[in-house]
Amino acid sequence: MSIQENTIIGELVAEHYQTASVFKSFKIDFCCNGNRSILEACEQKGIDVQQVLKKLNDLSFNQNEGEIDFNSWDLDLLAEYIQKKHHRYVIKTIPELSLYLKKVAAVHGEHHPELLEIRDLFLASAEELSAHLHKEENIVFPFIKYMIEKENGTLEPPFFGELKNPIDCMKEEHNNEGVRFRKIAELSDNYTPPAEACNTYKVSFAMLKEFEEDLHKHIHLENNILFPKAIELEKELQFV
Repeated sequence: MSIQENTIIGELVAEHYQTASVFKSFKIDFCCNGNRSILEACEQKGIDVQQVLKKLNDLSFNQNEGEIDFNSWDLDLLAEYIQKKHHRYVIKTIPELSLYLKKVAAVHGEHHPELLEIRDLFLASAEELSAHLHKEENIVFPFIKYMIEKENGTLEPPFFGELKNPIDCMKEEHNNEGVRFRKIAELSDNYTPPAEACNTYKVSFAMLKEFEEDLHKHIHLENNILFPKAIELEKELQFV
């Protein structure tokens, strides 16, 4: 396999998730901005595209034991997996991480004012993500499951017109979170606590890093696999 500079990043990561590590090493967004070519992404960041292509083409694409081929999953199964794996993680983690960040900002904010902004950014993200998950679980995912169940029959048209409408909204909200967490990563020096940091400080940054990494996987599964395939399925079905 030879990966070219005009390859679309999101499509490549959907087919070969190993490539995500290469894009991450160059700080190239493969989830929220996965609709760009490798060349476009490199030009925007001032990176030598040949360096990126070399690392990508040096990868072994033999599927490793334990690696999950999400691209082959049925859409209703994938939607259920995202909800149970990633949505539940977000819901479970937000209260604990919010508490830690509030405490760290209160104790150390005078000498590290960036903590105040990190706290506010995460609390805003928590509020937006909670509403976002609710919309996915009550509008987008149920309609995907409805299409799968009625694949050989006639469907009632949804109240939102076509699936692209709520999906465009979800993708815009994904992009907003991508921007927010890039700012958090910048303010926290890529989640590196200072030498004098207390344990709560260190735990907060470790949890923030884990939260962002999970969010990247979450958004990748939706933007690059679930959503495009659901839109294509809708085009194949008949509505009354």
